[in-house]
Amino acid sequence: MANEKKNKNIKDKKPKFSPYWIYGIVLVLFLGYQVFSGSNYENANKTTPSDFFSYLEAGDVERINIIKNTRVAKIYLTREAQEKEIHKGSKPQTFIPSSTALPNYKFEFGDLQNFENQLKENTSNLAEKPVITFDTETNDWGNLLMSILPFILLIGVWVFIMRRMSGGGGGGAGGQIFNIGKSKAKLFDENTEVKTSFKDVAGLEGAKEEVQEIVDFLKFPEKYTALGGKIPKGALLVGPPGTGKTLLARAVAGEAKVPFFSLSGSDFVEMFVGVGASRVRDLFKQAKEKSPSIIFIDEIDAIGRARGKNAMSGSNDERENTLNQLLTEMDGFGTDANVIVIAATNRADILDKALMRAGRFDRQIYVDLPDVRERKEIFEVHLRPLKKAENLDLDFLSKQTPGFSGADIANVCNEAALIAARNGKKAVDKQDFLDAVDRIIGGLEKKNKIVTTSEKRAIAFHEAGHAVTSWMLQHAAPLVKVTIVPRGRSLGAAWYLPEERLIVRPEQMLDEMCAALGGRAAEKVIFNKISTGALSDLEKVTKQARAMVTIYGLSDKIGNLTYYDSGQSEHGFTKPYSEQTAELIDKEISNIIEKQYQRAIALLELHKDKLTELAEVLLEKEVIFKDNLEKIFGKRPFEKELPFVDKEAIEGNE
Repeated sequence: MANEKKNKNIKDKKPKFSPYWIYGIVLVLFLGYQVFSGSNYENANKTTPSDFFSYLEAGDVERINIIKNTRVAKIYLTREAQEKEIHKGSKPQTFIPSSTALPNYKFEFGDLQNFENQLKENTSNLAEKPVITFDTETNDWGNLLMSILPFILLIGVWVFIMRRMSGGGGGGAGGQIFNIGKSKAKLFDENTEVKTSFKDVAGLEGAKEEVQEIVDFLKFPEKYTALGGKIPKGALLVGPPGTGKTLLARAVAGEAKVPFFSLSGSDFVEMFVGVGASRVRDLFKQAKEKSPSIIFIDEIDAIGRARGKNAMSGSNDERENTLNQLLTEMDGFGTDANVIVIAATNRADILDKALMRAGRFDRQIYVDLPDVRERKEIFEVHLRPLKKAENLDLDFLSKQTPGFSGADIANVCNEAALIAARNGKKAVDKQDFLDAVDRIIGGLEKKNKIVTTSEKRAIAFHEAGHAVTSWMLQHAAPLVKVTIVPRGRSLGAAWYLPEERLIVRPEQMLDEMCAALGGRAAEKVIFNKISTGALSDLEKVTKQARAMVTIYGLSDKIGNLTYYDSGQSEHGFTKPYSEQTAELIDKEISNIIEKQYQRAIALLELHKDKLTELAEVLLEKEVIFKDNLEKIFGKRPFEKELPFVDKEAIEGNE
């Protein structure tokens, strides 16, 4: 068995035949012929006109061949002259045998008329005059090559462009000019080693269960068909970016012992009319030939966008033709092959309704952001290859990363390993992970950024205002730490640990808005001036207030109405309300924000001395934690049992 495998590897290493070898051999032979055939007389010894005339006077020259177009004279010596000592090295040598005599010498002359006159003058006194001939040399093959070279270049450029458009590569279905309509899908089967399995997919229990059922159906179809069940046509994985949709598909390829065709939605898009539809046909043809099989289309929104929305493209849009062909192949006339289509997208709202109906994508599997339990499982997967500290608490890490997707957690683990290596550590510990979270959320620390004393004081009071208001409000997110060290684009930052809620009540949103406006309110209370430092805070509260009024119906003046349409594009040109309602909405949004701003000012006026004390601590230490606020304000009366970052866990690297 080992010998067979070894022989197979040896065979695989042998160079494969390519048509370019033939082209190369022909080109080398042609160039070789040109070089050697045109260089027979090139091996003739070079001489000078003065030496030539001395040979002429001595009667050693038998024939002179004058090439007019190149102004070269070829000298042929007599047999007696070739035996002389002076001409012994003049016998011509050649690589290719020639039937004609070769010259002994050659030289270049200047003006032809002057050379002829001088030749007549020197040969007039000779008893036996040499034969003088005139020729014009041409390279027929070279001229032919130069005449067809532009056409060769044009054909070569055209072939190159066509090969690039059809997928590149020398050979295979996508590599030839006339195979541009062939599918670009990559095939994974039992001969392809795919290392990803369902064990590597953590946290997606519901999605994993549905996908496992599809794999199980293909592996053991009689288990389901015995009860009259039919194979589902398709499964659509929907969810935010980075939640593991493509990873789940890779796990299907690793687990399923059936052919798995993987490609992206953009692989169907081409500048030529009909290519996309042709590739869809070829893809399903290959899948049916190897059925039962699975087709995975990543980012299907590239071709599955709702039809008829873009009037500029016309009815013969190439993307629409591709989508029509896909719809026909999935559930058209005579589709009885065991082929399942799995697709992934994070923009399900723009997909065509015909694609989403039952009979095509029978199942829509929503892959949501992981909760705290699922984040712990994802951390366990991504921590396997890392050299981590023994006392690393995964519960702590999962609770410190709310709202993080699977890709974000992978990034945190990688960033923590890089930070640990940068600091010369032997293992990755808790501090490295906290620094990695800060690095990803806030950006890189810029301790060398030039900040004036007055600006630093304003930043300290701004951040202290956030800390005080969030501490005194019941529904505001608990504080983790506050820093005035510039990080990324921000001059200071406050870290909170938001509660993971499934529904949000008005009082919770209002408390969060009040805490967000605490920075600007602190500037107003302390300096009686405001600055541009609250831009991100204002953006956040404006979005929240607008959502309260126009989306969630949480405004008494507007009532239980929503102007949000899930089926409409984000950038619609029409508003679903009148100008009077728009004016009322603007006033209501402004009133909500101003009310919370005044609330924050009143709260900070009440605790102005403690705000100042906290800001002074922040100016001194540059970083404050939960225990700093507890020393000044005492315990929160509505404190929940939530994990906070203690000072000892973090301050070592600040």
